[in-house]
Order: sequence, then C-alpha cells, then structure tokens
Amino acid sequence: MKQLNQFSEGSLTVTLFWWNQKFILKFEQNQLEQTYKISELDYSETEVLELAQNQEFLESVKKRFEQMFSDLQIYLQTY
Repeated sequence: MKQLNQFSEGSLTVTLFWWNQKFILKFEQNQLEQTYKISELDYSETEVLELAQNQEFLESVKKRFEQMFSDLQIYLQTY
C-alpha cells in the first residue's frame, strides 16, 4: 500500500493511499477511523483529494464520527 497524501482538517487526520487499483481515503479522529475505497478507474487522484477537502463531505464524516463514538459508548457500558 502506498501513501499518497496526508493532511489534517481540524480534529481529523486524512490519509490517501493507493492499493490494488483503488484509492483508499482514511479519516481518523481519536481512536476511530472511517475508510472509503474508490476505484482509480472511475476517479483521479486529484478528484479524490478534492472530495477529501470538500466541506460538506467533511461535515458528514464528522457527524458519522459523533454517531460512532456515541454508539461505542452505549455498548461499552454494557460490559
């Protein structure tokens, strides 16, 4: 797997990898991560980087992290 780019966007760390004819767009926040696999046949590296910096998409990613954290806390309390 080859790392193509990495940057921070507020509390998020965004990393773009290339592997097996796919771009792998990874978002990390604290101990959580989200990964999106995007075919290189459909989109260019530039287009994937533009997506990674799109504010509307980033807001959606942040909201998903909030939900993931909330879900984790609820289910960890049962153990």
